[in-house]
Amino acid sequence: MTVHTPEQLAHEHRRYLQVFFWLALLTAVELAVVYPHISTLAKGLMLVVLAATKATLVALFYMHLAVERRTLAYIALTPAVLCVFLLFMLLPDLGAFTRALTHATPVTAEAHE
Repeated sequence: MTVHTPEQLAHEHRRYLQVFFWLALLTAVELAVVYPHISTLAKGLMLVVLAATKATLVALFYMHLAVERRTLAYIALTPAVLCVFLLFMLLPDLGAFTRALTHATPVTAEAHE
């Protein structure tokens, strides 16, 4: 077990507070992004980028990945890369399903009788 000096502990405490304030600021920016009248795609893209930034800050500083070996960072990033890959693989199917739903004729109550 590593023994830390009071100066090292104070530095770590200050770093945690800095990351906390950055996360609070990014959360405020996320809330500010929702209200302006801009396109839904732009809003969604900005919110995803902000959320990814916040997730990276949490992983690097609160999960201590900044001081770990690169192999551990690769292990932590692999699910995120796979998630994005699978999302893009499913987009054509989602689009086809949505198009099929929008072009389907609505079923009325009289059709069931």
